[in-house]
Amino acid sequence: MLTLYRPGNGWLHRMPAGPKLLLILSVVLAVSLLPSHWWSAAVATAAGILGYAVSGLGAGLSGIRELGRQVFAVRWVIVITAVSQLIFLGPEPAVANVARVTAAIVLAALLALTTRVTALLDAIERGLHPLERLGLDSHRIALLLTVTISTIPVLGRRASEVRDAQRARGARNDPRTFVVPFLIVALKHADELGDALTARGVR
Repeated sequence: MLTLYRPGNGWLHRMPAGPKLLLILSVVLAVSLLPSHWWSAAVATAAGILGYAVSGLGAGLSGIRELGRQVFAVRWVIVITAVSQLIFLGPEPAVANVARVTAAIVLAALLALTTRVTALLDAIERGLHPLERLGLDSHRIALLLTVTISTIPVLGRRASEVRDAQRARGARNDPRTFVVPFLIVALKHADELGDALTARGVR
């Protein structure tokens, strides 16, 4: 199954999957709950930059370069969010909300970048195991959460790759010519994901 995981030996890579999940989700939740003010945009932006700067993804500015790639991968989400927010809410809430959404996405991507899917799945399943007494299937819930966390940034990267391939062939930057190739890539990823789940005995 395709993931964003990148091998490394930084402190975030070495951190156990369970505590890492709680840490990143706590930061994402804190960013998401910021009010819709100008200062919130600055705080959310600073949180994203700081998160990648200290993540240990590589030497020098490797973390910041990775942040740039993640933001570029979700640029259409940013544009659509910004336009809709500007129309319905105005400049200040629009800027704050776009910054919060972008920061939440790129910070969540740190989990996929530094954690193998199997380790993440096992950590979530262990954390949910006590809830089995209430009749919940911890294995299926863990799969659902893991797939959700992993798939969104992967599709963002695939969208960027489709755009790059179109530009390399001299194609115009037309959304109509982008949709079909991206759908094909997305469906291929869905097939790979289905095969991976079947291999784990999920039907």
